[in-house]
Amino acid sequence: MVIDFHTHCFPEKIAERAIGKLSATSGLMPYTDGTAEGLKKLMKQDGVDISVVLSIATNATQQTSVNNFAKSIESETIVPFGSVYPDAEDALNELERIHSMGLKGVKFHPEYQNFFVDDEKMKPIYKKISELGLICVFHAGEDYGYMPPYHATPKRLLRALSWLDTPVVAAHWGSHGMGQDTLQYLCGTEIYIDTAFGYGTTPKPIQQAILEKHGVEKILFATDCPWHAPAMELFQIESLGLSDEEKRQIKSGNARRLLKI
Repeated sequence: MVIDFHTHCFPEKIAERAIGKLSATSGLMPYTDGTAEGLKKLMKQDGVDISVVLSIATNATQQTSVNNFAKSIESETIVPFGSVYPDAEDALNELERIHSMGLKGVKFHPEYQNFFVDDEKMKPIYKKISELGLICVFHAGEDYGYMPPYHATPKRLLRALSWLDTPVVAAHWGSHGMGQDTLQYLCGTEIYIDTAFGYGTTPKPIQQAILEKHGVEKILFATDCPWHAPAMELFQIESLGLSDEEKRQIKSGNARRLLKI
């Protein structure tokens, strides 16, 4: 079994526009058309059984529609997470609604949402997420089209971890473009690290060092689809010199434990 813990798709009516805008900003070419059906097609092609779809509310008015869309695509092969905008007045209520809808987690993108992960204002939100038992996923490190100061560095994530009592996932091998900081601040903590967008961007020696220092039991296979295809990231996992059992844990075992499936 293969579970991809980090994918994206959009409602059909805006998918083409959203993918085009993100592609223009990042300079990346997508591997799907940005729709849920496009994601499922690539999953089948590349041998992925289940994908976690991560959506982002980039302003307060998007929360309801983003989370309604997330729920609408839920299926045996799609596990959607919700999102709240940290500065929204009803963020705490929306977290309650996310939980009541049966969604298993929330995703934050601190660059898109313009907040520092260790800002004191986040404490009530983190407390509510913890009380509800939601998985909390962060985009971590650098991102295309954004300049320093970055909002979710490993050092900042380490501080935020002390305010969260729930499973936390740092995307992109713990921090895109900041592998040494991941090793220094996050490895050995309780945080989970996903492998999204690692192929060709996170140096293989950094990946191997993270695996050795952090342990395979807290690594989640992920792609960042549509920006990387599953086949690319699966190839990368196969190249790391892991045992069959270690690869099983990364590809599905750890995710199944977190998602309780």
